[in-house]
Amino acid sequence: MAVGRSGNNGSVFHAVILAGGSGTRLWPLSRAGNPKFLHPLTGTPATLLQATAARLAPIARTEETFVVTGTAHATAVARQLPQLPDDNILVEPSPRDSCAAIGLAAALIELRTPGSVMGSFAADHLVRDEATLAAVVQEAVAGAERGLLMTVGITPTRPETGYGYLHCGETIQGGIRRVVEFKEKPSAEVAAQYLDSGQYLWNASMFVWRTDVFLDALRLQQPDLYAGLQEIAAAWEGDGREKALAEVWPELPKISVDYAVMEDAAAQGLVATVPGDFGWHDVGDFHTLGDVLPSDRGGNVVVGAAGGEVLLEDVSGSIVVPASGRIVAALGLQDVIIVDTPDALLVCPRDRAQDVKKLVDALKLRNSDAV
Repeated sequence: MAVGRSGNNGSVFHAVILAGGSGTRLWPLSRAGNPKFLHPLTGTPATLLQATAARLAPIARTEETFVVTGTAHATAVARQLPQLPDDNILVEPSPRDSCAAIGLAAALIELRTPGSVMGSFAADHLVRDEATLAAVVQEAVAGAERGLLMTVGITPTRPETGYGYLHCGETIQGGIRRVVEFKEKPSAEVAAQYLDSGQYLWNASMFVWRTDVFLDALRLQQPDLYAGLQEIAAAWEGDGREKALAEVWPELPKISVDYAVMEDAAAQGLVATVPGDFGWHDVGDFHTLGDVLPSDRGGNVVVGAAGGEVLLEDVSGSIVVPASGRIVAALGLQDVIIVDTPDALLVCPRDRAQDVKKLVDALKLRNSDAV
């Protein structure tokens, strides 16, 4: 399938990159003021944000690519993506979850070019097969042009308990399948049942739809959120933007797009998906990084080696992040995580990577500056 920058009906495709969150399970490397998408965690010098923008470049022109990010990160985003027009960096004053961020982009795109197709993509995911992703998105665009709210589902490779799932129904056209229901993160037993059934895909939170169709669904299901976003969008190009953001944005419902729109829309038969197998990874913790980045003969992964020298002796299956400039030396260890930054050092077993968030929560209770 040829990959283009417009839909089958000639509609221009807009890519929206969501650059938010602090990546608490990647502490102390990822912080609220310097979150994971700004770090080179791709196995190359490119940051996660830069890699996301690069993989979307064959699908969406630069002038049709937007980033939604927070006030604290806007300058860094602009610095990392100098080709992006300043007006295409949409700055949200405070986090209101994914529906407000996606809805703001949809409202502004609809004002500028009504009836456009947009895709929403997280800034902190890894994709190995970018050509296949582009082809899958192109098929999702075809579904969006039919008026469907499309997702890109990931073909599961294991009974994963850390992801939500899409319960798929009948085939609509080509590779497009109806989404019957959104499922929360399952237990190991339920995840195994999902995998065996062949009816479930991982929910990667990649969405493709016509802006007018999405906004109409938002209006019906979240009228207050819709009204607030329309008020902000109407003032965006004039002198009233800052006033609208200051007064309206903090009052917007804080809710994810899955809960706000997609779950009810699926129950109404309005949601569909295209399965994809393109080497997708949600970089959620250091254990995942160890699985997806290149390793040495001992299975050790050094992340961002330019930050400092690493000396490993009789060490295997470990992840080391030398981000302080000091020498990081380890001896006789197996399956550990070592993250060395100028103001914090993390050492933990690799199988406890998900629990790093507990340390961040404890530091927040102490009002520590280290988060």
